Amino acid sequence: MRAIIVDKPENQYQASVQLVEESQLPDGDVSVDVEWSTINYKDALAISGKAPVVRSFPMVPGIDFVGKVRESGDSRYKAGDYVVLNGWGVGEGHWGGYAQIARVKGDWLIPLPDGITPRYAMAIGTAGYTAMLCVMALEKHGIQPDDGEILITGATGGVGSVAIALLSKLGYSVTAVSGKSDAAEYLHQLGAKQILPRDEFSAPGKPLAKERWAGVIDVAGGNTLANACAQTKYGGAVAACGLAESMQLPATVAPFILRGVHLIGVDSVMCPREKRLAAWQRLATDLDMQLLDKMLTEIPLDEVIPNANALLVSKLKGRVVVKIAD
Repeated sequence: MRAIIVDKPENQYQASVQLVEESQLPDGDVSVDVEWSTINYKDALAISGKAPVVRSFPMVPGIDFVGKVRESGDSRYKAGDYVVLNGWGVGEGHWGGYAQIARVKGDWLIPLPDGITPRYAMAIGTAGYTAMLCVMALEKHGIQPDDGEILITGATGGVGSVAIALLSKLGYSVTAVSGKSDAAEYLHQLGAKQILPRDEFSAPGKPLAKERWAGVIDVAGGNTLANACAQTKYGGAVAACGLAESMQLPATVAPFILRGVHLIGVDSVMCPREKRLAAWQRLATDLDMQLLDKMLTEIPLDEVIPNANALLVSKLKGRVVVKIAD
């Protein structure tokens, strides 16, 4: 089978498309014929080696895949079932989705929801599923559309794009933050009402600023997250799910103790199965699938490596789906 292999011979990090024997697949109770995968920020880091994402070598990266069950030792799945995988350390410590066959634990899989095609499932991918988890976090905090604007950072990325589409359909007024000067038409098509430049948030700011946002979904971290917290309204909530700018949070406690702002961490990798199922069912009903066509680009496996490197320097927009099946 064809697969992308990340290896480190003589300490030289490298990624390439290779032919691999099926016998080399790791242990697992379900084998899947992979049809589609996608490129997330973590995948780009794994392929480039710019962060220690890969924990063992050789590794097939790809934290997402969708495909048809080939063989199953798990009673929940039978041959021919369509299944989705997001996270669980796949593509980091266990061979992932950039291969024509994957062998994984049944506990890591969920059924492909009705109403979502395999291709659209990877247009959503971990990025879109994380966006849904963030929306659910804001809803759980009680934020309603009439409470005010929702700020989305990293708006042209996968999480940001899907978050805008979800929130706008649910009736929220969305303000998008982007560093791409040519992204206005794209973001308005997804449902953003207002677009602000990234440099308004990426520089150090005040501990407290004018109250602007009822809620925030942040993928950046760093000064952007600190400024978003400082601008959040009394009792509002900030869902943080990424570190595209920085792992650091150069903030003070002022927004939290003077305005009761809640900072909510959102993890998609080890998220419990029931919450995953709920998020994917919500995606099937609350996401306008036609909007996915505006944000996706389709590529073959051979183009994953250059596209992953382009993602790291912000040259990609929206979602990239990878056709794995011949």
